[in-house]
Amino acid sequence: ATLPPHTPVLDEKLDRLQRYLPQHLTEKILASQGRLEGERKLVTVLFATLANYTALGERLGEEVLFALMDEVYELFIHEVHRYEGTVNELTGNGIVAFFGAPLAVEQAPQRAVHTALALQRSVARFNTKLEEERDVCLQICVGINTGPVIVGTVGNNLRMDYKAVGDTVNLASRLEQTAAPGTIQITTQTYRQVAGYFQCDDLGLVSLKGKTMKMRVYRVT
Repeated sequence: ATLPPHTPVLDEKLDRLQRYLPQHLTEKILASQGRLEGERKLVTVLFATLANYTALGERLGEEVLFALMDEVYELFIHEVHRYEGTVNELTGNGIVAFFGAPLAVEQAPQRAVHTALALQRSVARFNTKLEEERDVCLQICVGINTGPVIVGTVGNNLRMDYKAVGDTVNLASRLEQTAAPGTIQITTQTYRQVAGYFQCDDLGLVSLKGKTMKMRVYRVT
């Protein structure tokens, strides 16, 4: 599977959170949905997850962690919308966001990296309150990749049904899985689009799960 498993509960949460999508973005997406179907689009995919989720659950208890995740999802979705991306999926401990489809935007890779940095800042602000109340500190791992997908249907809930072309979505997920807590990792495909806009460290060739060849990875600093 190209995306982590999700549950109907997470789908309901996402539908509820989509009400935060600014009206002008909603209108743009719905206006273009008929034209999009079957189109091959270049998109930038962002996976952002809460690091050490299992350990947090053991420390806080599942109920507290679920309530906490609701607040984290809200923080995340606001930042994605600010840069005109859309949240396509809630995973158990994070989000999958698309930039470039279903909403066509200029400079989608830059928007995705800006979003990742904004997510880190919003989590840092959130931690100020959290450390006082719960004595815990959250960190996120982010993976970003740019590549083609075939757009399927775009539902009234604004989620995009898509067929991945090659490894576009999978690679973003793999990068997030190998990212150290608190860091943002991007593929060469994304780096080529954002070099000059952001400072990045070349991490060299990295082994990614499911890939026979090592891949060059960059960390956004």
